[in-house]
Amino acid sequence: MKIDRLRKIIEYSEKNRMQMNSKVAKFYSFTGISEDKDMLNILQIVRPALRQRGYIVLEIPFADEEIGALCYHGDALGYILINTSLPRVNANFAICHEVYHAFYPQNEFKAKAEFADDYFEHEEEYEANIFAGMLLMPESSFRQMYRVFRAQSDNNEMDTVIRLMNYYQVPYMAALVRCYELGLTESGMLTQQLMELDKASIREKIESLWLDSSILDASNKDDYIAVERVVKRMGTEYLQEGYLNERTLRMVLQNMSSLYREIKGDHK
Repeated sequence: MKIDRLRKIIEYSEKNRMQMNSKVAKFYSFTGISEDKDMLNILQIVRPALRQRGYIVLEIPFADEEIGALCYHGDALGYILINTSLPRVNANFAICHEVYHAFYPQNEFKAKAEFADDYFEHEEEYEANIFAGMLLMPESSFRQMYRVFRAQSDNNEMDTVIRLMNYYQVPYMAALVRCYELGLTESGMLTQQLMELDKASIREKIESLWLDSSILDASNKDDYIAVERVVKRMGTEYLQEGYLNERTLRMVLQNMSSLYREIKGDHK
């Protein structure tokens, strides 16, 4: 990411802070969680909330690693598919990005996966990414942990961001952006070295600081078999009750299988 792009992000965040704070507060109210609490398991929190909004969340490893998640809402149910072939930090961010679109819908969309390089690639996605950052890194907690990790890092900015990234389990760039959004680091101190840390260097830094590098690994969790089992069970019940015929159930299962193969591709 270029420095000019980050400055644009910070400016956008500052201009829209009150609006975004309000939207995050509404989500916290909906879930019954205090705004100053860290979300230690984001999917455990948002899955029931999304279900109440008519969305089913499924974790599937995609063949396309450029996509963090897919979101679609039909006439009845909506579906959010999280790409588990990506590092857990990216999947966490993608989940919260989707939460924004589910609660403040406009169009179906594909969320970018590589937030480290293309954190804000399209202006219409600015708010979803800001929302995700605010949800995963609550302001009061983030300010406190910034001070703690800054001291542990002997005022080294890069090590501080790496520690924040590891603590909140978010992409490196998301943690860096949050630092600047909250004015913890002055924009005049931006350096290209901070901006262009690659994946290998991030892993090396995490390991050198004795932190958990597994957050950079993919879970590859696959919910499809469980979903197919539920559809078969419900389909059998509907057959027995006369609400469904065998041909329709067979077509539903075939369509599900076809879509699954298209999404997963050759991913093992």
